[in-house]
Amino acid sequence: MNLSVVNSTERNISYTQVRDTFETALAKNMIVVALCFSINYINGTLVHTFLRHEIFNGNPRYILFVHMVINDMIQLTIAVLLNLIAYIFFKINVSFCCFLLVIAISTTVNTPLNVASMAIERYIAICEPLRHTQICTVHRTYNLIGIIWTLGALPILADVFMLLATEPKEFFRSSIFCSRDVVFRQAVMLKKKNIWHAIYLSFVWLILVYTYFRILFAATAMSADASKARNTILLHAAQLLMCMLTYVGPVLNTALLYMFPMNLLEIRFTSYVIIHILPRLGSPIIYGLRDEAFRKYFKMYLLCNVTVTSHHKNMSTIRCVTSPRVKPSL
Repeated sequence: MNLSVVNSTERNISYTQVRDTFETALAKNMIVVALCFSINYINGTLVHTFLRHEIFNGNPRYILFVHMVINDMIQLTIAVLLNLIAYIFFKINVSFCCFLLVIAISTTVNTPLNVASMAIERYIAICEPLRHTQICTVHRTYNLIGIIWTLGALPILADVFMLLATEPKEFFRSSIFCSRDVVFRQAVMLKKKNIWHAIYLSFVWLILVYTYFRILFAATAMSADASKARNTILLHAAQLLMCMLTYVGPVLNTALLYMFPMNLLEIRFTSYVIIHILPRLGSPIIYGLRDEAFRKYFKMYLLCNVTVTSHHKNMSTIRCVTSPRVKPSL
């Protein structure tokens, strides 16, 4: 999984020879930072909405959803930080780079695992409705989030320990271009990375396929709510496809560089935006805006419905109007 600005297909290209002009680099970074602030503002509003209302923060479905939003915010922030470092400093201390990569890679692996957890929760809610409140408790949901972070961190932490065992101390005091394939450059690490990816993605896709067909069969004999949950599983699959852009990115970059060898910088920037930034918009669009109850509160905090109350001909107060409480939908 490549979370840095560059990927393994570009190793043979000298970055000191192929660099953007100052004006181009400034424009690209302004675009990236603007997208980061915009997406994090939307996602931050989702988190604020969740925290302000008990009907959301006591529901395992919304807990998993907001965890994915927070995870996306962390991943996006680190990805943009790595991009800025690449343009401003170019090389940074190896130890600091490893710290950033651990967070970035862990949060990226967390996303498909979180999607699988949300699919299982919907499966239990539709196919085992009488046991849903017993199985999917708030306490167990937070325990599941802890398991997600553990599984997400295991692959990259194994690489860090392997690096500590094989590299001299001077390596960690040196400066390097901060990329996973540059830091964890040993062949065994690259092979292990591909194996972990295959295992994780196969596991997640099996869960999605299984839950989808079980809900599909249950929907034929149940109410329209089951149909809504079935559509949610499809949206989980769409979210997972966006996550997989990270895995297919290196292959796509290789093909594009082969066809357009003189457009390295444009391909690198476009790939970075599509793979690491735009998918972070998926969570609020697919989940937050689709849910009727969440959408009402979300719109209130995002746009702040304003009313003006006059107390005097020369004075007035402005306040946000709270939408009426709505029971969350399936």
